[in-house]
Amino acid sequence: MLAYGAALAPLLGSDELIFLEGEMGAGKTTLARGILRGLGFNGHVKSPTYTLVEPYEFAAIHVYHFDFYRIRDPEELEYIGLDDLLGERAIKLIEWPEKALGRLPPPQRVIRISVQGAGRVIEHQQVATGNDG
Repeated sequence: MLAYGAALAPLLGSDELIFLEGEMGAGKTTLARGILRGLGFNGHVKSPTYTLVEPYEFAAIHVYHFDFYRIRDPEELEYIGLDDLLGERAIKLIEWPEKALGRLPPPQRVIRISVQGAGRVIEHQQVATGNDG
C-alpha cells in the first residue's frame, strides 16, 4: 500500500477527489500515507477516524484526508465545513465515501482495496478527468 501510494502520488493533479474503498483493515489509511510520502511528507500520518479530516500542506499543493467511518447521517458533515473543503483546490482522499451519500460530487478516481489472504488486490478506476491532471 505504501509503495503503491508513493508511485501514484506524482500522477495526481492538484485538484482531485479520490474515493478509497475497502473493508475495515484493508489498507485505506496506509494507502493515503503512501500518497503523502510520495508527495514528500515525512511526518506522522494518523487516521482521521475521530477528527473526520486531517489537512496536509505542501509548497504547491494541499491534501485533505477524510474518514467518514463514524458518520451516521450525511448531514453531520455540515459541521466540518465539507462543502467548503471540497471546493478548495486540493487532493481530497476520502475513506468510507458511501457514508456521505448525496453530499459528495463524482470522484476523479476510485481505488478499491480487497483483502485476499495475506495480500491485497487494488482496483484503480479513473472515473473522470481531473482539473489539471
